[in-house]
Amino acid sequence: MKKVILDTSFILTCLKQKIDFFEELKLMGILILIPKQVIVELKGVDKSGLALKLLENNSFEKIDINMKNVDQGIINYGKENPKVIIATLDKEIKTKTKNSKVIVREKSRLEVI
Repeated sequence: MKKVILDTSFILTCLKQKIDFFEELKLMGILILIPKQVIVELKGVDKSGLALKLLENNSFEKIDINMKNVDQGIINYGKENPKVIIATLDKEIKTKTKNSKVIVREKSRLEVI
């Protein structure tokens, strides 16, 4: 089964654009991985609490990237797991990893490239 690791920017952007990324990725047959560190970041930046509520209501695998710097942790995880897809809007993560990426197309749908 394919796996995708989500970063904070991806989750928040999907929420803002009303994209049900859990459903779309599930339909693509992709298992969702969310680092504990991303959840901590969401607690700090998601004042509405919608992102955390969404996570509570859906299934995913929680992982530990063993770094305080979340972006660098995701970069390292991607390099150690080249088959894992990375879902991010962060330019640095995109350029520093060779993994496939999930992108938001036309502000309404997801695509793996």
